[in-house]
Amino acid sequence: MDNQASGHYRFSDDHPFHPVRLALTENLLRESDALDQRQALPPLSLQEAEKMVRSIHRNDYIENVQALSVANPDRNTISQADRYGLEEDGDTPYFPDMHQAAIELAAGSMAAADAVMSGKATRALHLAGGLHHAFPDRASGFCIYNDAAAAIAHVRENYSARVLYIDTDVHHGDGVQWFFYTDPDVFTLSIHETGKFLFPGSGFPHERGDSSGYGSCLNIAMEPYTEDDSWLECFGRAIESAARVFRPDLIVSQHGCDAHAFDPLAHIHCSMRVYREMPKMIRDLAERYTDGKWVALGGGGYDHWRVVPRAWSLLWLEMNDHPLLASIDAQADGGPLPKGWPGVPVIRKPDYPLPSTWLDDAERWEPMPRRLEITEKNKKNLEIALQHIG
Repeated sequence: MDNQASGHYRFSDDHPFHPVRLALTENLLRESDALDQRQALPPLSLQEAEKMVRSIHRNDYIENVQALSVANPDRNTISQADRYGLEEDGDTPYFPDMHQAAIELAAGSMAAADAVMSGKATRALHLAGGLHHAFPDRASGFCIYNDAAAAIAHVRENYSARVLYIDTDVHHGDGVQWFFYTDPDVFTLSIHETGKFLFPGSGFPHERGDSSGYGSCLNIAMEPYTEDDSWLECFGRAIESAARVFRPDLIVSQHGCDAHAFDPLAHIHCSMRVYREMPKMIRDLAERYTDGKWVALGGGGYDHWRVVPRAWSLLWLEMNDHPLLASIDAQADGGPLPKGWPGVPVIRKPDYPLPSTWLDDAERWEPMPRRLEITEKNKKNLEIALQHIG
């Protein structure tokens, strides 16, 4: 686990993609006696990371990122920002030293992948990574350089391994998909809210790869207000089908945790249960198909206090066989969170109550209208998506 560079990747105090998410998660794990500094991995050299980033992103785009990374960019550089998805008032505004910060995140994700493929670790986690919306020629969706694509490209170049990429973010993993859309040795699978209603407006079942990569792309588009059972059923069938056909050497997963009902930027109505179950399912898949080799990355998640720390901590606990999981699984609400959490100094704390247990008491939530209709629609969408999987 390495997140040392996370604080440098920061747009503004009011931006939803804020590094406080990482600080709250680390604090929860430390208060739970679940984090040992000896488990931290050193990143790959920044020179190696920059070399890989330059190999997958267009030169003119990188030059613009660098020019916008200075304290006071000139007018001509600012006039080009919109062209590269970095407009000052947009979703992904430029900020000082952003080139360096984005390279540091790529180095962390590449280090996690290299540690697993070299045999130094069986599983590795880089929560500051998972910037899955960045394209070769532009920034998008809070993402400047695509660290997930850089890590996968590093594995392909140095280990010739077949990579199954699993994206659990509520927003379609479009950037990673398009980086490898014609590559038969990288299978991209994304479960997300349908692009009919949510950014980035893609990720439909007919997106299946192209050329020699046809069939190596699977998109599971879920209806708004989908709940736990339907989400997990579709996810389980999708990853099993993909792994059975593709036979990967490594799993790389992205763990945006914005499919939760509390997340302000989407319309899915899942509880913390999916963030306990999905890592368990991915790990089981890795044990059966990749000799356990599994690299996990962070991603989205914009309820910084109630959702992200618990979801990402549950991921870390699963990756480490932590004994706390037995207690969590034995109780309907997962049991109490440590009393010392949160112990992070921040400017503003939320004005709503913070969770006191690891899981949600979703039985007390008001059921979503049209539950059966939504579930059936998801099943039909899944069947369409799986038509090209043998």
